[in-house]
Amino acid sequence: MGATGAQGGGLVRAILQDKNSPFTVRAITRNVNSDKARALAEMGAEVVFADLDDHASLENAFTGAYGAFCITFFWEHFSAEKEKADAKAMAETLKKAGVKHVIWSTLEDTRKFIPLTDNRMPTLLGGYKVPHFDAKEEANEFFISGGVPTTFLYTAFYWENFIFFGAGPQKGPDGKLYLTMPMGDARLPGIASEDIGKVAYAIFREGPGMIGKKVYIAGEHLNGKQMAEALSKATGNEINYHDVDPDIYRGFGFPGADEMGNMFQFKRDFNDYYCGIRDLNYVRKLNPELLTFDQWLKQNASRIPVEG
Repeated sequence: MGATGAQGGGLVRAILQDKNSPFTVRAITRNVNSDKARALAEMGAEVVFADLDDHASLENAFTGAYGAFCITFFWEHFSAEKEKADAKAMAETLKKAGVKHVIWSTLEDTRKFIPLTDNRMPTLLGGYKVPHFDAKEEANEFFISGGVPTTFLYTAFYWENFIFFGAGPQKGPDGKLYLTMPMGDARLPGIASEDIGKVAYAIFREGPGMIGKKVYIAGEHLNGKQMAEALSKATGNEINYHDVDPDIYRGFGFPGADEMGNMFQFKRDFNDYYCGIRDLNYVRKLNPELLTFDQWLKQNASRIPVEG
């Protein structure tokens, strides 16, 4: 799933670039005629149609597969309930199809750390603190209770957000460039999306011994000042780190600002846990090619929109 996106696309490329891979790739997409889908077909993937709202198409896509990488994309619809419904549909269809190893791309349920009664951050969508986090871990249960042989892959902020998601440096009222996050001095675990795919590929290659495990990943843990300095060096622009209060960030007004403000606040307030559980040495054992932020910037700095 998500074969034309960041995480799924990384896994597709990881498999197809390994000339000795024991796997072939079935790339699942809603638009088999898109440029990205055609590019995957040219690389050697079998591109098939499926829509999460069309369960028959899902069953067709999963039938005969050894393994499946599953992901949902909250930012397409901004609905935690839709995330859970999609995960449930995948889990039920995977069980029916008899798939032997599933990787579910998930995230922490922040309500285990910040109950809904805790007013340190607002409750969103009627029952969540960070909806795109909370719904994903809540959806773990569909795979567990359904008896689906699953590895739970807990991802991190991927640096491509600086390119595609508008998270990169922005010009302030004073004309200077700022990387703005409500993180204080806390470190933000980040990773290249290609490395998410490479880790997922390693999990599939490890095989049945990974079933039932939770794998927490990142490429590097850096604070805002360190990221701003790295961005400055890589882009040739002076970029300053701007720490703001989460309440101010939530009020920025862009779609999902309240969600992102809560997410950053969770990572800041529970930084020791969030970084600590993402053991970089373990991730590097799974993926020896794991990139640091500097290494990723060498490959991608020119793609980051920066007003210089």
